Amino acid sequence: MPIFFETFDSIRDFLELGGPILSVITATIFAMWILIAERILYFRTVNKQLIRETVASWESRPEWKSWNAIQIREKLVSQFQLAANGPIPLIKTLVALCPLLGLMGTVTGMIEVFDVLSVTGTANARSMAAGVSKATIPTMAGMVGALSGVFAGTILSRTAGTEVERLGERLGERLTLDH
Repeated sequence: MPIFFETFDSIRDFLELGGPILSVITATIFAMWILIAERILYFRTVNKQLIRETVASWESRPEWKSWNAIQIREKLVSQFQLAANGPIPLIKTLVALCPLLGLMGTVTGMIEVFDVLSVTGTANARSMAAGVSKATIPTMAGMVGALSGVFAGTILSRTAGTEVERLGERLGERLTLDH
């Protein structure tokens, strides 16, 4: 149990060291990873069931060649694509937001440095160092969050695209078999 309290204290100290923007960056990264985890679980569970239901819906049709049938196929693939992509655009937005929040933390930290300089001059190095840390820690946190989210977002986008393509090919098999 003491390890838990030490860890909690370390996290609290780190958040205080980075200033108020670091809390916003932390919340943004947390939300981004919650959405990433949801998409991973979606592709491992719900997506497979949705594929089965979509294929069953297509195969239960009496014909597959008419213009209406092709439009229905396109609708089924489009609905599947919307479901597969889900919150991926939001994940990409949060990824893009992380470095911007880091930059905002840099600006607010540097404002603190300039404020200390205007009041005390260059004599108070400790106060200037606190402002510099408030400037650099949010930048680092924003970049780390963005980098981790870029990789996950890219993998999820590719997975969604691959799944949509496979479903389109699977539904299109009936069209080629009947020609």
